[in-house]
Amino acid sequence: MTELSATGGRDVHTVRFPAATPPATVGVLVVGAGPVGLAAAVELTSRGVQVAVVDRARTATLVRAGAMGHTPRVVEHLRRWGLLQRVRDAWTYPPEWHRGTRLVTSLAGHELMPVPAPSFTTRGSASGHSADEALRRPQTVFQRVFLDHLTEQGVSVSGGWELTALREDEDGIDAEVVDVNSGRTHTIRAAYVLGTDGGSSTTRRLAGIGRTGQHATEKRLRLIVRTGDISDRVGPSPSATNIVVNARASGFLAAVSAREWRVYAGPYPLEHEPSEGELLDIGRAAFGLDLDLELVSATTFYHATRIAETFRRGRVLLAGDAAHVRTPGGNLGEGIGDVVNLGWKLSAVLDGHAPPSLLDSYDQERRPHNWRVAEHSLERARRTEATLAEIRAAGIPDDADLGDEAVRRRAEIGARLRRDRFGSDGVAFDERYDASAVVWYEPGQLDTEPPWRADVYEDDPRPGHRAPDGPVDPSGGTLYDRLGTSFGLLVLTEDRTVEHAFAAEAAARSLPFTVVHLTDPAARAVYGTTNVLIRPDQHVVWRGIRLPEAGAGAVLDRVLGQVEAPVARTPTPATTAA
Repeated sequence: MTELSATGGRDVHTVRFPAATPPATVGVLVVGAGPVGLAAAVELTSRGVQVAVVDRARTATLVRAGAMGHTPRVVEHLRRWGLLQRVRDAWTYPPEWHRGTRLVTSLAGHELMPVPAPSFTTRGSASGHSADEALRRPQTVFQRVFLDHLTEQGVSVSGGWELTALREDEDGIDAEVVDVNSGRTHTIRAAYVLGTDGGSSTTRRLAGIGRTGQHATEKRLRLIVRTGDISDRVGPSPSATNIVVNARASGFLAAVSAREWRVYAGPYPLEHEPSEGELLDIGRAAFGLDLDLELVSATTFYHATRIAETFRRGRVLLAGDAAHVRTPGGNLGEGIGDVVNLGWKLSAVLDGHAPPSLLDSYDQERRPHNWRVAEHSLERARRTEATLAEIRAAGIPDDADLGDEAVRRRAEIGARLRRDRFGSDGVAFDERYDASAVVWYEPGQLDTEPPWRADVYEDDPRPGHRAPDGPVDPSGGTLYDRLGTSFGLLVLTEDRTVEHAFAAEAAARSLPFTVVHLTDPAARAVYGTTNVLIRPDQHVVWRGIRLPEAGAGAVLDRVLGQVEAPVARTPTPATTAA
């Protein structure tokens, strides 16, 4: 009988980057072939930008992968890139194992808070804000799918090349890279360099960009443990995503493959190095079974916030962990949000549609957003730790205890956990940009913005907000599908005066531009007006019944950074605290 591989027969266990010499010249050099760097290459390639990617590593492995859960907002971008089905198909454990995030005493133990089981007839996003569902795939799946796509597009991705120097001049930037095996030096001439090379980013260091935020006072470990076939003990379709609360283990117990699981351990003092036996005991406690486990990897992480002082310095830009490191939970989604915000702007600058100053808006928009999410994540982590300490102090029954008192105590624990359970729709969808020089805000708008909330999101069609999505034809096509990668004007009226003005201006500038006519009264009710200008990252930048006095040209000048516009205010909720 042939033994299955660690992933159960699906090989995204190791992603190998091509061993090739990078090109001598390129439009944008991406440093870092993690999922954010490869996503940036996909985004830029979709806009016709010449891209190359380099990474010091030669491989990426499943057992070192971080991100697993991805919001519907990330799925919207996968759909726009035409890669969603590829990612869906590249599962590493059977997708039917995922039955929602269960709160349990252990995998084999007791459910502490009921989670509605998914119905076979459930369709679409549960929140109703997106046409797409949330998704669970390891980040190596993203890397494999993105890498295959880039190879098909003829994009250079080179593993084994380390960035060692950056030399910028008026016309471009030279990036010096070294072959980590031979020591051979190679220079790449680029218009811009995008650093997506992680929390210890060499790109950030060479650009002289510092970070602000809070350092951690303790550390935690993300373990990958490997099991044998345990289907006889947990069934052929175990719950893949669990939050464990017991006396020994806490945090996620999540399947990474059919044979490998992620377990959290800690917190520990910064200087403490737990033994392998100690870590395996925590793994067994999370399963609630006496298993023969193998410790495959242990990666340190911290509950802390470190955000770059700027996301742009000259011709160097930062995205993903190179720009912001925070308490785990949705970091990859924020990195993909970065490159989607930046991609159309780099394309517009390189195509001559916008001046380089447009790139300043990337920092204006994404850094305040990342501070908001980082503050929420850190506060949530601290609240969770306090709740866990409270529960443990009052006692947690052993799984084998089925007595009345144990049943009562588990119900009590479930009720306590329920009090700390909040939604995350705001984190997923509320990428509001309310301090941008390239958004045409409405009079008084910024004084009436409701406070950003991590747990609540309501469709908001005002400038700076994500444009509400929805179906536009009976076959399932959405507004986002129609907009594609271009600027778009949503027209909700029979009066085509505004449409003609924008279309003429866009044509005069050779600016990719799509017009979408909707007669559905529900769409008019959502958007609250008759004309809505939406930029390529799906954010509203102007709306109205009639054009401003200066005309359509003035609006496009503003949103393309052609004119100086004051930033109304700087809502950086964490900069003062940091």
